[in-house]
Order: sequence, then C-alpha cells, then structure tokens
Amino acid sequence: MVSDSPKTEPDANPSPPLPHWPLRVWDLTVAYQQTPVLWDVAFDVPPASLVAVVGPNGAGKSTLLKAIMDLTPRTSGEIQVFGQPFSRQRRRVGYVPQRESVDWDFPVSVLDVVLMGLYREIGWCWPIRKHHQARALEALNQVGIADLAHRQISHLSGGQQQRTFLARALVQQADLYLMDEPFAAVDAATESAIVQQLGQMKQAGKTCVVIHHDLQTVPEYFDHVLLLNMRVVASGPVAQVFTSENLQKTYGGRLTLLEEVTTALRRREKTL
Repeated sequence: MVSDSPKTEPDANPSPPLPHWPLRVWDLTVAYQQTPVLWDVAFDVPPASLVAVVGPNGAGKSTLLKAIMDLTPRTSGEIQVFGQPFSRQRRRVGYVPQRESVDWDFPVSVLDVVLMGLYREIGWCWPIRKHHQARALEALNQVGIADLAHRQISHLSGGQQQRTFLARALVQQADLYLMDEPFAAVDAATESAIVQQLGQMKQAGKTCVVIHHDLQTVPEYFDHVLLLNMRVVASGPVAQVFTSENLQKTYGGRLTLLEEVTTALRRREKTL
C-alpha cells in the first residue's frame, strides 16, 4: 500500500518491517473450524493515512481487525505494528468496535466509558484523578458530546453511542486506530463529525484503518483502500485501486473463492 502502483497480489516475500510503518501484514490466514475466513492476506499501511477496508459481508473484515489485535488466533502469517508485534505496541493502538457488539444497558455513564480508554494508564486499583477526567471530557468535546458526559449510555441515540466510543479511542492518544464500521446506522451530523475528526487525526500524523460499507463515499473520506474478499483483491491509493474492475473482483465469485481456499487450507494441514 506504499507503492505508487496498485497491488493486486500479496507479496510472497515482503521486505523487513520498518518501525515507522504503522501496520504491515503478510501471509495472514485465519480459519474457524477448518473453514477459512482470511487467506494469505498481505498489505502495508503507510503513515498518516486514512484507509478504508471494503468488501462484501463475510469477507473477513472484522476478523482482520481482531487478528491484528491478537483477539483471533491465526493459522499462519506475520503482523507488525510500528515494526514490532502487537503485544509490544498495544498502547499505540486505539480500537472502535462495532456498536452492535456492546451491551448498552450496562449501568455506566458516557464519561465512565471514555475513562475505560485510560485504564492501562491508570491501573485497575488506582483512583481516577482530575486530570484523567479532564482528558476524557476533552475527548468528548472533540466529538461534540461533552454535554452528555454524565448521561447513562442506555439513554443515548445511535449516533451518540458511536461518538462515545470514538472519544474512548481518542483519549488513548494512540498512533494507529482500528475502527469497525464507525459510520454504520448513524445520523448525518454524526457522520460529518466523524469525517472531520478523521481528517484532524490524519493531520496530527495518526493512521486510521476503517471498515466501511458505503462505496460512494470511499473516494471522499479516504486516501487509501484495501479491497478484501477473504484475500486481498487490491490495495493502494484510492485513485488507482478503487476501480470498477477491482470492485467487480471484490464482490463477485464469493462461493468459488470459498471452495478454492477451503481445499487449499486442508491440503496445507495434511502436509504439516
């Protein structure tokens, strides 16, 4: 994703990881009960970029983010975050989960949720101090809902919920952000606020990898794109990669591809 020409095939032997590259993935395969979800995925994410991860339902997009964060075991492959394994760079990564994966009936306030982003810094047994609360309130102010700080999360709208989790990621002051469908089912005002925040993050040198479904807004919101359908169809600058031909490859032939990689995965296991 760092070259000027689009990449349509993963690198078989990628160059060694570089510390300033936010994210490098190669030869990544993830399977659930011998059924492949991701197959030989390889791509690079350049610094200070906004990267859209685009593909059909079931293409492995959410699994990719979880594999990057070591939340899903991988069958093979290497992942480097700023030149090191994720476990060594955990503090430099912020995560915005899917809104549907959260229990919004849990009895905590908006401010409490944002403060959760500081627990690695605060520690579980130490008190939350005024400067921690000030940072959390500033993050809420950045996403435009500081006035909701003491509201119970069960009383939030969908857009307010999404802004809350964006604020929780921002308070971590990370360098790489992984976002799972932050624009899903939000109102126009929230979408505009998220886009504005993404632009500010890029200007500050941050990198954002965002699962995105609205194909029409990809060229407007992002500068790089990863087209994924279990394997990387293409990755690189939006102007070069986001083409009708590549989109057809991404969204077509799903069943044929599944059968192909399932057979290949089982063949690989027999040889081990």
